[in-house]
Amino acid sequence: MSRKGKNTAGILAGLLAGAAAGVILGMLYAPEEGKETRKKIKNKANDLKDQAKSKYGEVSEKVKDQYGNISSTFKETASNVAHTVKDGYDKYKDQIVARTTDVVKDIEAELNDLKK
Repeated sequence: MSRKGKNTAGILAGLLAGAAAGVILGMLYAPEEGKETRKKIKNKANDLKDQAKSKYGEVSEKVKDQYGNISSTFKETASNVAHTVKDGYDKYKDQIVARTTDVVKDIEAELNDLKK
């Protein structure tokens, strides 16, 4: 995950934790019956859980999309590099074969001259 994604996830987690703590403290200090307070806390906890699941789903989708984009870019770049290397190899291989053939011919000519 990118640094930006980590920061966003950290901020989101902090905000949710802060909101949960604030809600719980507010309910605990509210002048209501214990049963009613526990019911409100349970309802609020369920709401926060649903919000967290939703945000997790959103962040998860963004990460999957970014991974897909990065993966595609990497594959394309790797393919381009492979083609460039292969083209360079083919080009220089042909040049080396041609020069080697010329050198062999020159050596054979020199040897024939020495035999005379």
